[in-house]
Order: sequence, then structure tokens, then C-alpha cells
Amino acid sequence: MIFKRIREEIDSIRQRDPAAHSGAEVLLCYPGLHVLMFYRAAHWCWDHHLRLAGRFLSHLGKLLTGIEIHPGARIGRRLFIDHGTGVVIGETAVVGDDVTLYHGVTLGGTSLHKGKRHPTLEDGVIVGAGAHVLGPVTVGAQARIGANAVVLTDVPAGVTMVGIPARISGACGKSKEFLAYGLEGDLPDPVVRAIEAMRQEVAGLKSRVADLEREAGQAQMQIELVEEQTKTGVRS
Repeated sequence: MIFKRIREEIDSIRQRDPAAHSGAEVLLCYPGLHVLMFYRAAHWCWDHHLRLAGRFLSHLGKLLTGIEIHPGARIGRRLFIDHGTGVVIGETAVVGDDVTLYHGVTLGGTSLHKGKRHPTLEDGVIVGAGAHVLGPVTVGAQARIGANAVVLTDVPAGVTMVGIPARISGACGKSKEFLAYGLEGDLPDPVVRAIEAMRQEVAGLKSRVADLEREAGQAQMQIELVEEQTKTGVRS
């Protein structure tokens, strides 16, 4: 059973990473796979009330891989942690099947109470590098979290989230399509969009100013015409 699970995870990594050239390479060189081995053992200890042993195995896995998974977290099948350095998964986090996390991702808590305080990622979620999903929020199945986004509220299934705080950028083109780093290739740059909106606003203001200047010029001409007529009438 253990070897079947490892084989399954190796195959899933090869499907999602074109840099993986063989199963042996994944087995020997991928810290995202190594940390899952530590996690499975640590989680078994945690569930059997061997809390210190679970924490120690988790800590050992962190020292060797740079990835921290609390033994109390619930991790589904075929999790792929790509690169991995700096990933943190908290105690009450729940991760579904076929989830992909990139380096620097945090599934963190925002309160001190003992209950559910970490996120839930449903099946097929992709979380880009440096993104933070904080609090007991739920990220719906097949959703994509863009790099460096900060998610503080529930995320509907099948959408792409970007920004700080994260907002919906659009629906994913294909619910089953794998998108590296959680971003589509044609995703518009939010800075470019903001600059373009400002440019359009400035163009509109310039057009309005030109209209006002033209109206003011016409009014001035009418005033001068009335004054000239008045002067002519006085002379006559």
C-alpha cells in the first residue's frame, strides 16, 4: 500500500512537471515528495496520540526539505509541492486531492483559538508561488490562486484569484486544465490595466476641457458682439 501510494505520487508529479525526466529522478531529487513521506509518518503518530513523535518527524522533514507541514494537517492524495522551499501548512489545514503548491505558499491561521483556523483547499486547486491563504476559508475545487496573492475570504470553485487582497480575475478556461503557478498565459497585468484606465480618464478630461474652452470662446465672442452693438447704438 505504501509503495503504491508513492508510485501514484511520483506519476502525478511527472504529469505536472515537464522537468521530471524519470521516476527515479523524482524519488531522489524532489523535496515535495520527500516531505510527504515524513508527513505520512508524522500524521500517523499524531492520530495515535504520539504528539511529540509526530512533531519531531515533522521538524526533521522541515530541516531536510525546507517545507513545513504540521502533522495535524489533513493532506489528500497526489499533492505536488513544486520546488517547495518556504511552504508552510498549518495544523488545521485540509488539502484535497491533486492539489499543487509552489514555493513560498502559506496556508496559515489568523486566530489563536484551538478550533479550525487554517484553510481548506478542495480538489485540483493550484496555489502560485508566494501566495498566502489565511484563516478558515475554503478554496473551491479547481480554483487557481495567482502568485503572491493574499486570500482572506472563501473562493468559488473554478475561478482565478489575483492581487492583495485577492479578487476574482475570471473563470478558468478549462476546469481540468493544469495552469503552472495558477495563472493563465493571457492574464492581464493589473498595473497595466490601472495605467490604461488612467490614460483613458485623462483623455476624457482633456476632451472636456477643450469643449469648455470652445464654449468659453464662443461666449466671449457673443459678449464682444453685444458690446460693439451697444457702442454703435450709443453713437447713433
